[in-house]
Amino acid sequence: VMGVVSLWTVIGLPAVAHRWFGSGDLVWFLPVPVLVLVCVWGIFHTVRRQHEATPFLLTLALCFLGYTGLIISIWPNIVPPSLTIWDASSSPSSQLFALVGTVIVLPIILVYNGLQYRVFRGKVREGEGYHH
Repeated sequence: VMGVVSLWTVIGLPAVAHRWFGSGDLVWFLPVPVLVLVCVWGIFHTVRRQHEATPFLLTLALCFLGYTGLIISIWPNIVPPSLTIWDASSSPSSQLFALVGTVIVLPIILVYNGLQYRVFRGKVREGEGYHH
């Protein structure tokens, strides 16, 4: 799906196509689609070998690369294209408030998810699930 949306965006929006291919910055942008292909190959390869954590980490990398490609495509504009990121940003005091909240809450969320993983890790054995 990510590939279809990416191709449709480049084909359907001339400004995005120019940003990727006409601005002379392709050499800087090219690692993003190459790394996307590497991640997709790695996901299929590691799933076939029944690795547990690697497909998850590669999927996280794939999501990060998707957002990176989106940022490359629309930078420095947001929706609508006439509105730049600096025009749309909130005041520095609001940004500081959000940053402090993130610094406090994000570690709590990460620790909680880590504990959940530790409690529920492992595979369900035959006959132990709901459908036995």
